[in-house]
Amino acid sequence: MLIFGDVARTFQELESKSGRLEMTDILAELFKKTTAGEIDKLAYLIQGQLAPPYEGIDLGVGERFVVEAIAHSAGYSPEQVDRHYKKSGDLGATAEELLSKKKQQALSVREMDIAYVYNAFMKIARSGGPGSQELKIKLLTELLNNASALEARFIVRFALGRLRLGVGDPTILDALSVATVGDKSMREPLDRAYNVCSDIGYVAKTYLESPEKIKGFRVQPFKPLMPALAERLSTPKEIMGKLGKCGVEMKYDGFRLQCHKKANKVELYSRKLERMTLMLPEVVREVEGLKAKELIFEGEALAYDAKHKRYFSFQETMHRKRKHGIKEAQKELPLNVFCFDILYLDGRDMTNEPYAERRRALETLFPKGILRASECRLVENTAELEKLFQESITSGLEGIMAKDLNAPYTAGKRKFAWIKLKKSYGKAVDTVDGVIVGYYLGKGSRAEFEFGGLLIAVRNEDTGKLETVAKIGSGFSEDEMVSFEKMLDKIKAKEPPEDLVYLIEAPDFWVEPKYVVEVAFDEITKSPTHTCGLREGNGKGYALRFPRLVQVRKDKAVKDATTTSEVEEMFGLQHSRS
Repeated sequence: MLIFGDVARTFQELESKSGRLEMTDILAELFKKTTAGEIDKLAYLIQGQLAPPYEGIDLGVGERFVVEAIAHSAGYSPEQVDRHYKKSGDLGATAEELLSKKKQQALSVREMDIAYVYNAFMKIARSGGPGSQELKIKLLTELLNNASALEARFIVRFALGRLRLGVGDPTILDALSVATVGDKSMREPLDRAYNVCSDIGYVAKTYLESPEKIKGFRVQPFKPLMPALAERLSTPKEIMGKLGKCGVEMKYDGFRLQCHKKANKVELYSRKLERMTLMLPEVVREVEGLKAKELIFEGEALAYDAKHKRYFSFQETMHRKRKHGIKEAQKELPLNVFCFDILYLDGRDMTNEPYAERRRALETLFPKGILRASECRLVENTAELEKLFQESITSGLEGIMAKDLNAPYTAGKRKFAWIKLKKSYGKAVDTVDGVIVGYYLGKGSRAEFEFGGLLIAVRNEDTGKLETVAKIGSGFSEDEMVSFEKMLDKIKAKEPPEDLVYLIEAPDFWVEPKYVVEVAFDEITKSPTHTCGLREGNGKGYALRFPRLVQVRKDKAVKDATTTSEVEEMFGLQHSRS
């Protein structure tokens, strides 16, 4: 039985470390104490969640609830808790200190194991309906009553979604391998298993129960795969040099859908692996009508304007992602789904099949209707590829996607199996998807908007940290400035994000890393003030020159943001072009 006190002490130790190898070894020692019946719960808690994203389980606990629970447990007034919080800037630290100086003691206290804590959080998450707010506070208070001061620190941070240990999913998988075989030799099969089911708890539990099952892990309906990702090259010539004869698809500017079917059940998942089934009833009906009994496929959904015979923009299409007014949205923004890959078909895992084989299966499956196979043409030379690219741009599309005919589907990986070539934005050489980590107040003519720009970071895959790459002060309409101020005011923070590495002068407000924006730029330069790609001894990171906002990417999560290595690759590409 894994005692939660051991978990809290491990979390405390992890907070003081930044090296991935050190963190792996610390986690591995904790995993050695953990049984197969507990490992899934521990893995979820380390991620800062209770279940994979597609299950949609949310604690629904705000700061006010937590303040009330700390007050009830420690014997202080909510006002006293608030005053301490204003000084500490961290409700977890406030809980730790106030519970170490309790004014009252619970009548009975029990030692908590990992299952007790996890199940208590699940009860909080599933509390709904009349009286649910009071019940959530009561359940959280009970947890804190049983907690030591140190345990309270991490219980509160988890409840608020601010655990942020700096431990990425790759470190968890490394630690699982080290804990069981003494090295990272099982990392590759663990990685593949996780990428094809997106459920780290399920992978960890399956692995401890039977390592052989991980080696033969298969795709299965209703456990969505992490999307395969494309590399980028800057010219048709470079693409042909890398792939040779290839399949080329038009790149649509919609939102990515992963569709699952088994018998009469259908589920739809977004790029962020959120369930979208109830939002898109017309797509569900079409999938139900397909001949295949078991199926997983991917497509790009675009809203179609039949009156003017054109597709709506990405931002307009994203209005279909709503929980209310669905019937009206169907009429205003009817969808077409361009299906571009098939991953599972009637018991057959298609991900290891070459793209050419998957494409053949795809084209036989989809009749014409709102579900249709994306346009794909075989290309054998640079001139043909250039022609297709220009056709795409003339048609108002984003560009093209070239695909290696012999490559398998690489779930969750960015490989040269897919290569994108996009249109430029003005003088921009490309775009990045950056995470908003702070914002600035407006000055001069913008003062009335209380918004003047964004601080943007990218994600370092190796360290799990966010690294600043740009300060954006242009590209905003007046409506967008008002919208950003309202949106970001709700997630303002007193301190910078715990997983942010920065050198730049602090913005007017830090924010919780939650939103992703697409940013165009003229070039990537070396910078002494930004930390993207900053390494010990090189003195400079990378920065975007003349960055400007393109759009908010509501379809992308922080984990989908551009990585540091991608920025480094783009820096290399622009020099190869010049």
